[in-house]
Amino acid sequence: MDSETTPAGLPPLSFTALSSALGSPVRWKLLREVAMGDGLIIVELAERLGLPASNASKHMRVLRDCGLVVVNRAGNHQITRGRLVSKNEGIVECGCCLLRLARKP
Repeated sequence: MDSETTPAGLPPLSFTALSSALGSPVRWKLLREVAMGDGLIIVELAERLGLPASNASKHMRVLRDCGLVVVNRAGNHQITRGRLVSKNEGIVECGCCLLRLARKP
């Protein structure tokens, strides 16, 4: 493995884009829900966080644009394939850092 790829062989995410995307507490919460779930649609994410669906959708777009999240054909939001290191612990590989998103007991 060289410094241009993650352990999963993916390119590292842009630190600038990542830090901008994670600059919102709402996006951290949305990312945690996605990392700990099997894929969620916007309505489910919005309900879990008590947000309007339009607000959740705008925040998820930012997470998609930076490369952390993808949407499958069924409309479920998931962590980009190969970036979720541990679903149980909510650990996401970004290339420049690991995000630990598990809920605290």
